[in-house]
Amino acid sequence: MSPANAAMQDETDTEPTSGNWSWWPSWRPTSMSLLKSAEAKILACIQNNVWSRFVTLPNQNRIWTLKVTNKTALKYKDQADQTPLVMIHGFGGGVGLWIRNLDALSNSRPVYVFDLLGFGRSSRPSFPSDSSLAEEQFVSSIEQWRQSLGLERMILLGHSLGGYLATSYTIQYPERVSHLILVDAWGFPERPQPQSQESGGQGSQLKRVSPPRWVKALASVFSLFNPLAVIRAAGPWGPGLVNRFRPDFKRKFEDLFDDDTMTQYIYHCNAQSPSGEVGFKAMSESLGWAKRPMVQRVNLLPPSTPVSMLYGSLSWVDSSTGNTVIQIRGKSPTSVTLIEDASHHVYADQPEEFNRVVENICNTVD
Repeated sequence: MSPANAAMQDETDTEPTSGNWSWWPSWRPTSMSLLKSAEAKILACIQNNVWSRFVTLPNQNRIWTLKVTNKTALKYKDQADQTPLVMIHGFGGGVGLWIRNLDALSNSRPVYVFDLLGFGRSSRPSFPSDSSLAEEQFVSSIEQWRQSLGLERMILLGHSLGGYLATSYTIQYPERVSHLILVDAWGFPERPQPQSQESGGQGSQLKRVSPPRWVKALASVFSLFNPLAVIRAAGPWGPGLVNRFRPDFKRKFEDLFDDDTMTQYIYHCNAQSPSGEVGFKAMSESLGWAKRPMVQRVNLLPPSTPVSMLYGSLSWVDSSTGNTVIQIRGKSPTSVTLIEDASHHVYADQPEEFNRVVENICNTVD
C-alpha cells in the first residue's frame, strides 16, 4: 500500500467543517462527530479486519474509506492477488449501510467501501448545476481515490445512484474495471413520454409496483428544494421524521440493532450541509429519472467488460431496463438477476442471497 501512504490521514484528524452552515447546529441536532459516533456503533459489528482512513485527493477533498480483509487468512498475501471488490453506495447513503455484507464478501478478497464525495463523512464541496459537470465531479473523485490507493483493477459494484456513477466511471476508465455489478441502478431508463388514451393495452407494460410513500413524499418537494431539505428544515424534529418516513430501515437491521441506530445514522448522513445532494439534483430530471439516461450510453462500455445487473423483485426500479441493456450490448457478457422478496435496498433486504450472488460473480474474475 506504499503509494497510498502519502494520501492517508488517520481518522482522528480534524473533521471537515460545514462552511457557511456553521450557525445551523443549534437548530439541527447533528454534527460530523455525531455521524462518526453513529457509524462507529454500526462498524463495531464487523468481525473481519477493518482499516479506516480519510483518503486525501489532490484537490484536498477527503474520501472516507474502509478496507475490510479476512481475519482468518494466514497471511495478507493470501488475498493480495485477488481483485478487490469496491462498493459504491446510493443517494443519501454511506459505508454503514453495507454492514450486512462486509464480512461475507471480504472472506475471499479485500473489500473497499467509501462515502461518495458530498455524502457521509467525506468532504462536502460545492457541485456545479450542470448535469454533465456534476457527474464528472463524482467520477473524477472516484478515479483520484483509486489512484491514491494504488488499485490497478477492481470489481466495481454500485447501488442506485452508485450504479449510475459506476457505469459512467467504467465508460471513462474501462481498463480499471474487471467486472461491473449494478444493483437496482438509478438513472438508466429514458423518461417515458405521456401516452395518449388510445394506447389501450399498453398499461400492462407499466411497473407493477408503485413508488413507496417516501419516494412520492420526496418527489413532491424535489422541484423546489434539494431532495432532503425537509430533513434539515425540520430541525430537532428531523430524526423523528426519518423514523416516520423510513421505518423500513429500522426493520432491515433489527437483528443487529434493537434501537434507532440505523435511522440515526441515515439522519446524520443527510442532515449535514447538502453537497452530493446538490450534485444529484443537478443530474436529475426528477427524483426517478436522470437528465442523461445511462441507457443512451451503455453502448460505450467495452464489449469485453462483463456487466451483471441485480434487481429486487419488489423494487420501484424497473428491472426490464436490464433486458434493454442486454439487447444494446448484443454478444457482450451481460446478465440480469432478480432477487426475490427484496425492495430497492436489495443488499439489506436479502443479504444472504445478495452476498451469495455477488460472491459468485466475483469468483468468475479470480
